[in-house]
Amino acid sequence: MSTRRAFLSTAGAASAFVWIPKGIKGYSAADLRAFSADGSVKPGISKWDLDTPALCLDLDAMERNVATMQAALKRNGLPSRPHAKTHRCAAIARYQLSTGSIGICCAKLTEAEAFFAADIAPIMMTTSNPAPQKIRRAMALRKQNPQFIQAVDEEPNARDLSAAAKEAGVVADVVIDVAVGTRSGIPAGAGALALAKVIDTLPNLKLRGLLSYDGSGQHVKGFAARKAHTLEAIEANAATQAAMKKAGLNVEIFSGGGTGTYNIMHLVPGFSDVQVGSYLFMDMQYLAIGGEDGNEVYKDFAPSLTVTTTIMNNRFPGLLTTDAGTKALTLNKPNPGVVGEPGMDYTAGSDEFGQIRVTEATRTYKIGDKMEVIVPHCDPVVNEYDQIYGIRKDRVEVVWPVTARGKSQ
Repeated sequence: MSTRRAFLSTAGAASAFVWIPKGIKGYSAADLRAFSADGSVKPGISKWDLDTPALCLDLDAMERNVATMQAALKRNGLPSRPHAKTHRCAAIARYQLSTGSIGICCAKLTEAEAFFAADIAPIMMTTSNPAPQKIRRAMALRKQNPQFIQAVDEEPNARDLSAAAKEAGVVADVVIDVAVGTRSGIPAGAGALALAKVIDTLPNLKLRGLLSYDGSGQHVKGFAARKAHTLEAIEANAATQAAMKKAGLNVEIFSGGGTGTYNIMHLVPGFSDVQVGSYLFMDMQYLAIGGEDGNEVYKDFAPSLTVTTTIMNNRFPGLLTTDAGTKALTLNKPNPGVVGEPGMDYTAGSDEFGQIRVTEATRTYKIGDKMEVIVPHCDPVVNEYDQIYGIRKDRVEVVWPVTARGKSQ
């Protein structure tokens, strides 16, 4: 905890240290959109002039994170296929594709539809669609988008997909979701191999391979423990992929992994690409997992996403109230981290208000002053906002709509 506190106290923990300018203008989201032209805003607007809570993205830090990830994966011989549920933003997806990612992953069908409507084509959906209405919509999307790939994990669903594909006049690309753990997917082994063989016989499906995402492995603390867990957990999946290949089945895709295991997955035989997501933004959950260098703080990627918030009450000793509560930061643990203030413990337990218990502070905070916090878990936090303010050197450079906000079906 002391190391994490030290990390949060440095300027490098997020975009900058806390700076409260005089004469705050307080531009609203509508004001910023009015200033916008093709996503760009007039120069000179400070992030501290934004109405709060505001979702801010340090563009320099994000770009460094992308460059770091792409360089590491290139050294290890694997491309990235980022999970777009992290940012939910078409502009960021386009940036990822332009910097070397081979496609994006989507967790839900509505999310995939939103990204395709924003001209993002190489989409792999990692969740199966057993409901008839979703199957029909998925095939409608596939008819428009030849680069759309769907997940499947049981034979009846595969047959339903094939029938719907035939009705739509397409041959649909599919991957088998092979479980790592018990959350979703078919268990590795004979059942997965049998399903692959069935899919290979269905006239309107094309087998592309398999998914094997280990969500539990991403946050195992300590690199050695995380590496051991990951390689052990996916061993049966790698054997299944090898058996599928031996049977003459197409296994060009063997996809999984994430931000916590990006530098481990290349050790898995046959692995094709890594589904990284949070590396773009980082959050308090990932800071706590520890790095390969032995540091208890995960420093491979810098926190680039913060929420700016305003002090609403300072009248009670040792306490501050802000305007960023559950609806701005969600209830995920660990607590948000106040940038530049390691002596503060921030709780977002109220719908509209956050509460800070102050052990020590670098300055006295007045009502109306602003601060920024590193979010607990970036994925659900992004889903709370209509737009992301792209910041460079504390100035708003772009305003990006959150393309897939609320697309959870």
